[in-house]
Amino acid sequence: MFEGFEFQNKEFFWLLLLLPIALAWYIFTYKRQTAELKISSLKGFKVANSWLPKTKHILILLRLAALALVITAMARPRTVDVSTKTKTTRGIDIVMAIDVSASMLAKDLRPNRLEALKSVAAQFIKERPNDRIGLVEYAGESYTKTPITSDKAIVLRSLEDIKYNKVIESGTAIGMGLATSVNRLKDSKAQSKVIILLTDGVNNTGFIDPKIASELAVEYGIKVYTIGLGSNGMALSPVQILPNGNFQYGRVQVEIDEALLKDIAKVTGGRYFRATNNEKLTEIYEEINKLEKTEIEEFKFYNYQEMFRPLVLLAALLLMVEWLLRITVYRSFV
Repeated sequence: MFEGFEFQNKEFFWLLLLLPIALAWYIFTYKRQTAELKISSLKGFKVANSWLPKTKHILILLRLAALALVITAMARPRTVDVSTKTKTTRGIDIVMAIDVSASMLAKDLRPNRLEALKSVAAQFIKERPNDRIGLVEYAGESYTKTPITSDKAIVLRSLEDIKYNKVIESGTAIGMGLATSVNRLKDSKAQSKVIILLTDGVNNTGFIDPKIASELAVEYGIKVYTIGLGSNGMALSPVQILPNGNFQYGRVQVEIDEALLKDIAKVTGGRYFRATNNEKLTEIYEEINKLEKTEIEEFKFYNYQEMFRPLVLLAALLLMVEWLLRITVYRSFV
């Protein structure tokens, strides 16, 4: 709801320039029409109401004020009450497939790859209020963390709960993660279906070939954006689990199957991105956010209330007062 004030015909305000001209003309003609009588003393005259003649100029001020009000009324002042109603005309169903293998704990992103992703993905979810979003986790196997839903609070809570899971089979099954994501979207009635597949490794396990999963995505009209996560060169990554359950870290060569990720994106009509740091990861999700726009139809309803009538009535009142003063109080001076 928005309330404002406007003038429909602002061009009439140019007429206000007539006011100083009219005042100047009044002063000029008044001095020329006023006769002066010079005498040495007023002692022989009885002067009554000597202050009254000095105030007769109030008549021209009343007339000019009435004229200003009429000009303002001609500009059509009015209040504007605007109400809006939005309707989503083209919704998007999105599944975010997240690699949760141990390598996602590498510290080449701050504080590690997984936590950096969760932070950026949470912001992405918040900026998609009109879309349905689901989450899929995968490592050596995959499963649905959250089915596609319009309840962003549920999705955000599920995203926050994503952690490295020792129960899930180790490895990186990109084909499994993609296939599970396709399964979540295949029955969707949305006009646009999107998977954002993120991994920091190579496909080294799972019983579904990534290319077959890509073909399934194409069959169901699903577009896949792929993201390779990890710096170039070496990264401080988990190398083994210590007896106390904590990870021991060491320098490990970053290996991402970019050829596979590019192929998946190309076949399905999506794009491949490489995120080497926190800033680049943020930029990637912002770009995907721009690429996949939800079409929203907005209806605006305007309610106008004209405000010129009170101005016209006030102008008429001032003219009436001016006329009454002219024929009564100032009758002898005008």
